Amino acid sequence: MALAVYQNNFTDKAAQKWQVKRLSSHIGAVVKGVELHKPLSVSDIASLRGLLLQHQVLFFRDQEITPRQHRDLGLAFGSLHRHPVYPTVPDVPEAIVLDTAQNDLKDNALWHTDVTFSETPPMGAILVARHLPEIGGDTLWASGTAAYDALSEPMKVHLDNLTALHDFTRSFPLSRFGRTEEERRRWAEIRNSHLPVEHPVIRVHPETGQKAIFVNEGFTTEICDIDAEESAALLAFLFRHMARPEFHMRWSWRAGDVAFWDNRITQHYATDDYRPSRRIMHRITILGDKPFGPADKPVL
Repeated sequence: MALAVYQNNFTDKAAQKWQVKRLSSHIGAVVKGVELHKPLSVSDIASLRGLLLQHQVLFFRDQEITPRQHRDLGLAFGSLHRHPVYPTVPDVPEAIVLDTAQNDLKDNALWHTDVTFSETPPMGAILVARHLPEIGGDTLWASGTAAYDALSEPMKVHLDNLTALHDFTRSFPLSRFGRTEEERRRWAEIRNSHLPVEHPVIRVHPETGQKAIFVNEGFTTEICDIDAEESAALLAFLFRHMARPEFHMRWSWRAGDVAFWDNRITQHYATDDYRPSRRIMHRITILGDKPFGPADKPVL
């Protein structure tokens, strides 16, 4: 109850100061009246945290924000992750560049949660649109909590006690990222420092206590301690279940747009429907904590 009161206090203050418009029943809201290029007050940071907990992904239109301001915005919410694969903005190594003219971004065009191959996957991420195609290039977000709530009670009980492996190589295979000897050497170094990790199939949100499905097509390879055929069938079901449109919202990007999502309980999908046009996005990723499930105690 204390958490709910805390969250409501700050979301109520935000509602008085900003315009907040929900985008779907389960996920997404547009926040108007925030200037993200300026330093945020302690109260503003707390209000945005409260809105993020409530809506899972927030959108801001008409923002003019430099890469350094983008980094500083992320730092207001925690320490920042440096991605082992993607190129970064010059002089801002925390800001990764997702540019279809420079990188093969197949790993973004499927349902995924960012960097779950880490022992401590990111808390959240902030994405800024830098160059957009005339048509296409939308991003979809899915609510892992809504997807979990829609499961049958027997399935919830079953999943609550399972764990799964998440593997860096599923989205970053050698076949795509090892075309030269130097690329193969670097890929091997990254793989050896990011061995497969085990996470609960159902994650408990560390701030709200909500349960969410925490397997994704981008990085989850198998469910632990069950037969391989059972694992494949169960993962296929969960991936299809997460793809149901009832749990989604879709964002059509415009110049100046910024998105901020809770990576702990959401998945997203960058539609690859604009080739040969170019699309450039910058992402700042905020470090998170070790996931725990319904049968676990949180690691403090």
